[in-house]
Amino acid sequence: MYAIVRCGGRQEKASVDDVLTVDKLAGDIGSSVTLPAVLVVDDETVVSDPAALGRYEITAKILGAAAGPKISMVLYKNKTGYRRRLGHRQKYTQVQIMSISDGTGGGSTSSSAKASASSRKKD
Repeated sequence: MYAIVRCGGRQEKASVDDVLTVDKLAGDIGSSVTLPAVLVVDDETVVSDPAALGRYEITAKILGAAAGPKISMVLYKNKTGYRRRLGHRQKYTQVQIMSISDGTGGGSTSSSAKASASSRKKD
């Protein structure tokens, strides 16, 4: 099972336990965020209807901040002595997808949650 989620101005493919680098999000490290789904693929079922997508919930945990590559810019005007060097690094946030679930309690959860649930059943 995987989902296409919207985060910032882009769309990312997300499945359980994936680590995504998305535009900077407000929140503390370890807090969870919910990302809106654009498309959900579960085995052979593809859900793209906005009304049906409203019940899907993609939960992610914030892992920390990241920065993109340095972009160097040079401004120059001929014969005037005008020269400027500028640099920029875009700020990003790394998130880990914890679960993709629909409103009925189905869907995928993280592998550690599956392992703990299965160990509880054996006891």
